[in-house]
Amino acid sequence: MGNGGFPERMWAEALATLERAERLQRQFFLPAGGERGRACWAPPTDVFESASEFFVLIALPDVAPDRIEIGFEAQVLTVTGERRFPAALAGTAIRRMEIPQGRFERRLAIAARTLLRSSFDNGCLTLVLAK
Repeated sequence: MGNGGFPERMWAEALATLERAERLQRQFFLPAGGERGRACWAPPTDVFESASEFFVLIALPDVAPDRIEIGFEAQVLTVTGERRFPAALAGTAIRRMEIPQGRFERRLAIAARTLLRSSFDNGCLTLVLAK
């Protein structure tokens, strides 16, 4: 009928989209290993740059600030910690769960010299690093 392989192209595009989605999921939600303390997910992160500083925003919903560790060495920023299941929800049935739980780690190679300051507001960790 002269459709030029339209259904085949649609199928190929759908498969490519699924493959990209799976790759992103693997990037942000790594399988937990058998090692105790090993990170099982990486929080989404935005990085902005000005003439003199880098601004790093890390989404950490419901993570207590005292459960976050920040390290900066050899131009590698490391943020680790743990998101715990809310105690108020103990004993409830999970119907859908998309926000990851457990240990997390985010490592970023960044051409900065020092961590100037950090703040935690509305579930977002903000780090400012000097160039």
